[in-house]
Amino acid sequence: MTDTTTDPLPPGGTEDAAQVRAEVEVEVEKIVRTCLYEGYLLWPYRRSALKNTKRWTFGGVFPPACAAPLGEPGTMTTQVLYEGDDRDLTVRVRFLHVVDRTVLRDGPGGPEPVAELTVDGRTYVSWQEATERETVLAGGPGTAAIDVPAGTATEPLPGGACLVRSWQPLTGTVEVTAEPVADGVRRLTVRIANTTPCPAPSPGALGAREEAAAHAFVSTHTVLHSSGGRFVSLLAPPRPLAEAAAGCRQQGTWPVLVGRDTGDGRATTVLSSPVTLYDFPRVAPESPGDLFDGTEIDQLLVLSVLSLTEEEQAEARATDPRAREILDRCAALSGDGLMALHGTIREFRELRGLAGAGEAR
Repeated sequence: MTDTTTDPLPPGGTEDAAQVRAEVEVEVEKIVRTCLYEGYLLWPYRRSALKNTKRWTFGGVFPPACAAPLGEPGTMTTQVLYEGDDRDLTVRVRFLHVVDRTVLRDGPGGPEPVAELTVDGRTYVSWQEATERETVLAGGPGTAAIDVPAGTATEPLPGGACLVRSWQPLTGTVEVTAEPVADGVRRLTVRIANTTPCPAPSPGALGAREEAAAHAFVSTHTVLHSSGGRFVSLLAPPRPLAEAAAGCRQQGTWPVLVGRDTGDGRATTVLSSPVTLYDFPRVAPESPGDLFDGTEIDQLLVLSVLSLTEEEQAEARATDPRAREILDRCAALSGDGLMALHGTIREFRELRGLAGAGEAR
């Protein structure tokens, strides 16, 4: 679950700069990974679950041949306000790449694909996974290529069986441009385009989007960071920049400030995510780990996992290695750990102006 409250860093604080920077990097990575895997595997985490026939629902950037026929975007655009030097700027584009996983057993004529196989008491199923991809552009405006060749990887299993993972090639571009909007302030535009060649889907074909997802950038996120400059909040911009902030346009994503809140509506890092967030989100410290619904309420998800039957748990373990980790983590959770997910109060704040309102009534 996410927690949108933060502890502002007092101006002129005495915290060690390197320690603060390291803590911020850890917090940023936590929230980025939580959003990156949001919707990766849908509750109840089994291949046979109806929800899982429609996966990869967040942040898809599809090839031109598929985007228009499927009603999906072929580009993603982020605009933010930036105060700083281009040389201090780093843009990272992260997304998931769909991987087909096939179970092969040793048959009479050699390896043969099967839907499911149990080896030494452990079950494996043919399905899909995902792997992370990243493209980095540093030093200011410019263009970087996304170029992932097709590939396969084989994982041997006992008894001559194996898992074969394969993925389609991906190509695209990340383009960063800048335009001045005020003294010392520029509007940065990050445009991500998928240029992967792929067959056009048949009109009205069932499963067309799921097939096209193998050629898409899935759960696409953009992380902008500056070692010396600052990004301006679009949710609560400083008054002189309110009009410039309102002029920023987003396509398929929404940028928020992440890291340490200094209380001035600025930060060194921006996360642009297809999952809508407030400025300075963070993963609640009580959260036991990724549940692929990371912005939901962990307690309900954990209780739902624990309520699975033995047969459902066995299928979930076979569905995906990450689903197996979820089950193991939830099973190991103590009673106190579970109760800690029920909710907590981070801080108390004084409500001002209520007395006058009450007297007026």
